[in-house]
Amino acid sequence: MKNLSFLISLFVLISFKTFAEEGVETLKIGAKAPDFSLKGVDGKMNSLNTFSKADILVIIFTCNHCPTAQAYEDRIIDFQNKYKAKNVQVVAISPNADKAVRFDELGYSDLNDSYEEMKIRAKNKAYNFPYLYDGETQEVAHKYGPTTTPHAFVFDKSRILRYVGRIDDNEHLGKAKTFDLVNAVNEMIAGMPVSVATTKTFGCSLKWKSKIEWKVKEVESWKSEAVSLDKINIDGIKDLMKGDGVNYTLINFWATWCGPCVAEFSSLTESDKMYRNREFKFVSVSLDAPKSYDKALAFLKKKYASNLNYIFGDESKYELMEAVDAAWQGALPHTVLLSPDGKIVYRQNGMIDPLEIRKAIVDHIGRVYP
Repeated sequence: MKNLSFLISLFVLISFKTFAEEGVETLKIGAKAPDFSLKGVDGKMNSLNTFSKADILVIIFTCNHCPTAQAYEDRIIDFQNKYKAKNVQVVAISPNADKAVRFDELGYSDLNDSYEEMKIRAKNKAYNFPYLYDGETQEVAHKYGPTTTPHAFVFDKSRILRYVGRIDDNEHLGKAKTFDLVNAVNEMIAGMPVSVATTKTFGCSLKWKSKIEWKVKEVESWKSEAVSLDKINIDGIKDLMKGDGVNYTLINFWATWCGPCVAEFSSLTESDKMYRNREFKFVSVSLDAPKSYDKALAFLKKKYASNLNYIFGDESKYELMEAVDAAWQGALPHTVLLSPDGKIVYRQNGMIDPLEIRKAIVDHIGRVYP
């Protein structure tokens, strides 16, 4: 708990410092809504006038990757369902520059914050509101001044800001006691002034374009991480397939002579960098011959594969296949995701789809803070 409290305090400090460095101020109560021109995931352009028929406009700055934002997705969908008949319109805006999102900030998501990945998230979650992209210029984020994702701004019919802040007081499902967004909108519908017009917010900091260098430095740091390649026999494989009791384990069987293996490997090591700070580990098992050990190790170093790496060598491939996965017919690459108790919860024979495998990983290790 002490470590968690420290991390939260550090997170808040960094978020505030970054926000201040950008010279951004959050829109004040009573301010007029700044206009915008943003493309939605449906390909259409949107402005304030697009939503002119709504009596109340709720603009929520959110994103794909943030665990807090994901924790609120269903609540936002439910809110729009309940208040659509009362002429309340939700509009979600993603303000993040996806090139500024570090790999280790993606540990709770299968998706980054690019426009193309926004389309995937909106489809997967069946969003019932527009989802707009501001990550290219971040002009709208600078005008409105959200401090976190999510951050809600509520405007009346004249598009005067009446509420700005959190959605409720607890991101964990079922634990909220104060429903700030709902309370504000209900008071506005009733023609009353909003009793609590401003609240603090908690969530992920905005990923400003000015911080792209952070991601560049992260990737550069991988070069200093040790890469090793150990020998493993059939008994070691059998032990590996039992699971370790704690982590979900992604195991990839590959070889340097296998074109698809080589082509997909970077996406596997990047996935490791995304999830390695959680209950997850990545293991690669080379089926190169012992004489190709140096070649295999050189390849792994080129790919910054600082995860666990083994070389199986010339032992019986058929015994290996039976020990790993009865569904494996022998073609490379072959990839399995094991639960902590050794159950195969995902498999792919042949090249993986990186987004598909990341979705499988994060759906099992969890998208939100515990």
